[in-house]
Amino acid sequence: MKKLSVLSLGTMIAGLLSVALVSRAADDKNPKPYPLDTCVVADEKLGEDPGMQPYTFVHEGREVKLCCKSCLKDFKKDTAKYVAKIDAAEKKKAK
Repeated sequence: MKKLSVLSLGTMIAGLLSVALVSRAADDKNPKPYPLDTCVVADEKLGEDPGMQPYTFVHEGREVKLCCKSCLKDFKKDTAKYVAKIDAAEKKKAK
């Protein structure tokens, strides 16, 4: 009986994890749009320099645009700081 309970619990946990992963994948397909026209790291206008291609990626269901891929290292170093800047821009834009 104990083995059956452990097996049921394991199956339930696996099901919950799969639902979480599927919803996370859906967030990546329809991320929140990036609210700024500048790089959140370098504060440079996106696409202004023809020699630098903006780098776009999805972070936790949110689109993030950087002026170049080299800014990604700084973004990863202090993600909370840059996400807070994006959140503030979203709130400002909503008003």
